[in-house]
Amino acid sequence: MLRYITRQWTVAVPLLALLSLALSWGRELPIVLVIIVAVVLAGAVLAAVHHAEVIAHRVGEPFGSLVLAVAVTVIEVALIVSLMISGGEQSASLARDTVFAAVMITCNGIVGLSLLAGALRRKVAVFNAEGTGGALATVATLSTLSLALPTFTTSAKGPAFSAAQLGFAAVVSLLLYGLFVLTQTVRHRDYFLPVTTEDAPATADGGAATTEGAPATADGGAAAAEEHAPRPSARATMISLGLLLVALVAVVGLAKVESPVIELAVSSAGLPQAVVGVVIALLVLLPETIAAVRAAKRDQMQISLNLALGSAMASIGLTIPVIAVASIWLTGPLMLGLGATHLVLLGLTFIVSTLTVVPGRATLLQSGVHLVLFAAFLFLAISP
Repeated sequence: MLRYITRQWTVAVPLLALLSLALSWGRELPIVLVIIVAVVLAGAVLAAVHHAEVIAHRVGEPFGSLVLAVAVTVIEVALIVSLMISGGEQSASLARDTVFAAVMITCNGIVGLSLLAGALRRKVAVFNAEGTGGALATVATLSTLSLALPTFTTSAKGPAFSAAQLGFAAVVSLLLYGLFVLTQTVRHRDYFLPVTTEDAPATADGGAATTEGAPATADGGAAAAEEHAPRPSARATMISLGLLLVALVAVVGLAKVESPVIELAVSSAGLPQAVVGVVIALLVLLPETIAAVRAAKRDQMQISLNLALGSAMASIGLTIPVIAVASIWLTGPLMLGLGATHLVLLGLTFIVSTLTVVPGRATLLQSGVHLVLFAAFLFLAISP
């Protein structure tokens, strides 16, 4: 009976959210309807997580994490471009603010919460350092090329790329992201499969055993809870894929519907405009956050890290090329370079992340460090 009810609401809520989006798009809503839309938005997020997990259980890891990360990012990019087109010069830094917020949310917020959940469950959260290290290196490279370098280049005025530099960054971003996807899904897929605590004992150098010693299979069935669950049928998977896309379109669309209220609240509170990008990124990344924490609670830390770093990578690797193409039609400057405060946070994030990833295992201490960095990012966004 419970399974029937779950199946019914996960079908009904995405459709209800899409209907709410159609009825509210382009209209000024009274406060009561704003609250109702927010509730529907939260339901769509939960439904998206459910359908993403159904797909992941069918196709296995790391494909399941990749599906959710890419689907969310593609729609997030559409949201950023549409807001930039309608926002004029005031939105010149929206892409930078949203992408930087996505990096900080994924690398500190999602990673910190996942490590916390994993460490509370097993005292030590374990993962494959080889695959996670490669993902982190790609995220760090993409972030530096797209968000740090524009601050120091001199070909264009302000923290911005010239047309040639933006084109180079776009091509490199696509190439790196494509190379990572090839590595993750084809050539070294075993580096991104779940490793459970029992399957990864400490080695002499304090690290964790590699995936060759772990019986994790291609369908990611390392967790006991999922070993006994039947794989969804092809028909059920295709239905979940369609409903996932509907839910994600509704999530991002309703986030845009709520954005005028967010902007009004931000300006009324006297907060910086960058807070708008932070709030949008928080809303859009809710499905990954919930899915990552749930995976960590099942002792599948590698899935959590796949989701977190994969989302950060997709956010940069897909946003920058699309922004480069859209800049042909966009009027006004395109500010990509970060300020000094954000550069310090970005650099510290990657230093700490490297120290977290290298051992292949983490404790509550590492989760606390990442969460403190995330809290610092939020605090400095509000009080720069």
